[in-house]
Amino acid sequence: MNKAELLNWLKEEYRKWEAFLAEISSALMEQPGVNGDWSMKDMIAHIFGYQPWLTSRIQAAAYGKPKPVPPWPPQLQTDDEINAWIYETYRGRTLSEVLDQSHQIFQEYLSVIEGLPDDVRIEELREGKRVFYLVWLGDQRFPAGELFDHFHDDHEPDIRAWLARVAG
Repeated sequence: MNKAELLNWLKEEYRKWEAFLAEISSALMEQPGVNGDWSMKDMIAHIFGYQPWLTSRIQAAAYGKPKPVPPWPPQLQTDDEINAWIYETYRGRTLSEVLDQSHQIFQEYLSVIEGLPDDVRIEELREGKRVFYLVWLGDQRFPAGELFDHFHDDHEPDIRAWLARVAG
């Protein structure tokens, strides 16, 4: 895969993501119960909450800069702690704000990928039917589709099951 193909793949995944979200009414977006007390709005914030960290790490590696600090407080070390911080950071925001910010986060990520050299090394890994793409910058590798991989692998089945229950 080359950079242009990766960009096309990312844009297509985002188009599918937006189509998925379009299936969910605004009222349902804010209804708790998707994952514990979390609403779909909270899930969107969670799914996109790690993306700025990946974006800044790729950008730093591309320009030979030191690894940036994470956006969450340094004492937070576990996924559960970081997820709780993301939840608390975003829960007071409106649905519109969360959706707008998730769109902005994705556009910033695309810009960073677009700014990489055309000959950037992109590795394709297959696990069963799933395909994962890794961007190599020097001796560092980054999961190019982490945002979508996380959604598909860790949350999509549960969200679809929740939607079937509340819509049925």
